[in-house]
Amino acid sequence: MLLHLSIRNFAVVKSLDIDLAQGMTAVTGETGAGKSISVDALGLCLGDRAEAGFVRSGADKAEICASFDVSKLTLATKWLQEHELDDGDDCLIRRVISSEGRSKAFINGTPVPLSQLKSLGQYLLSIHGQHAHQQILKAETQRELLDNFAEHTSLLNKVALHYRTLQQKQKQYRELLAGQQQRADRFQLLSYQVSELDEFAIGEGEFSELESEHKKLSNSQALLEQTQLSFYQLYEADDFNALSAVQNSIDRLTELQDHDPSLSPILALLNEASIQIDEAAQELRNYTEQLEIDPMKMQQVEARYSQALDLARKHQVQAEGLYDYHQTLAQELSQLSQDDELLESIQEELISLEKQYFHSAEQLSLSRTKAAGKLAKQVESQIHKMNMVDAIFKIEVEPQANSAPSKHGLDNIQFKVSTNKGQSLDKIEKVVSGGELSRIGLAIQVISSHNSQVATMIFDEVDTGISGSTASVVGHLLRKLGESCQVICVTHLPQVAARAHNQMFVTKFSDKKTTETHMISLQESERIEELARLLAGDKLTDSALANAKELLQISNS
Repeated sequence: MLLHLSIRNFAVVKSLDIDLAQGMTAVTGETGAGKSISVDALGLCLGDRAEAGFVRSGADKAEICASFDVSKLTLATKWLQEHELDDGDDCLIRRVISSEGRSKAFINGTPVPLSQLKSLGQYLLSIHGQHAHQQILKAETQRELLDNFAEHTSLLNKVALHYRTLQQKQKQYRELLAGQQQRADRFQLLSYQVSELDEFAIGEGEFSELESEHKKLSNSQALLEQTQLSFYQLYEADDFNALSAVQNSIDRLTELQDHDPSLSPILALLNEASIQIDEAAQELRNYTEQLEIDPMKMQQVEARYSQALDLARKHQVQAEGLYDYHQTLAQELSQLSQDDELLESIQEELISLEKQYFHSAEQLSLSRTKAAGKLAKQVESQIHKMNMVDAIFKIEVEPQANSAPSKHGLDNIQFKVSTNKGQSLDKIEKVVSGGELSRIGLAIQVISSHNSQVATMIFDEVDTGISGSTASVVGHLLRKLGESCQVICVTHLPQVAARAHNQMFVTKFSDKKTTETHMISLQESERIEELARLLAGDKLTDSALANAKELLQISNS
């Protein structure tokens, strides 16, 4: 619940500190005194848009602090914990607005964006403004009121989930369908290209091997001639060859070694060279014997090598990358085939998802229909007490089977009323007057509020257009609601104010330069005087005071 509200330099308020209690608190005062300022300030704590005009004239900034006890507010506590903003059983919301219109928000001392204020605010308090009753003319509001009363959140979430899933799948299907012709053209082109590359079937690393083989076969004659010549010069030449030359040097130096031992290392090198020359000559012999000059093989290699180059030029890729290019095209072709299969699969999925959606929407419709009867009966009972004795109130829930799916289901929900005997039921806006609309709206708000999970409810002059005995009934409704949660009601009706457990009085002071608003808590004697003023005006007569005292006693009995 709301424990304390502190306002600094906001509108006409210079400084205001309000302690609030459990039960129903009435806020009264002269018209224009600023009774709704506290409501506006709390609205800013819930994330309402800030404006420079909110800052009191001459001040640099406005500051609003609202302190809540969240010990019994499970959803609020959970939200604070999830966002790492919890501080035990207390929650302090602070909003600072500069004279330029910029604002900052804090939850338990931590800066937060306005979106988080709004998110948390829904679990702390709800505000019903002066024109809230007019909102029930909107189909969206009527649906929300009925759903709130029905308390079928799980069904709403289920319908919304099936709707989102259906929308996502429909989007995927549309995207695939839109590109079907493009994919068909691409598939045809790829089929030809992959078929051509499949036929050639170049292997991984094959082109490098072809290139090497082609170079070898192209120069095979020269290789044969030069290797044979080298072998001849190294080993077979009768007049002179490298091996015999080295051997002759070894023989001569061996004879001289006895005269100079320092020749030994040289001899060792020559012996090693002799061995290496002999081994090289033998390797050359083997190479020349194995070297083939095969025109047929050369023709085959030349043909495949040339074809690889031609394909590479045709597809505008490097010949070395022809294999990878082939694999890429084949993979894309396979994916296109899968897309067509996917299109058929999604069609089947859509049928199943639509069945799921319509089934959950049907369950929601049944729940709404059941709740509509209960809510209509309760609203009708309440407006009878508010001097609309002949009124009939109905809530029609009509499933629109042929309408497009929505996240809210398929129902067309209409509040219909008849205010006089013999009058046909019709839409609210076509039947009721402004005062009757206020009574109906208030009845719905109070009844629906019983199902609210917030601990604090604020009603800002929602009793406009109501007076007399009807006002007393309204006061009774709000007091009854105040027994289960905290109710703050801004009112000008003494019958409503008298029903409150507590009463605050708003007054306005002004001099030639500034205006200032104050709010004070009234004791019983002060309440009697304020109620007398509400009954009789500014002139307090003994009769007015007696009537006020009696009204307060009756209301609290």
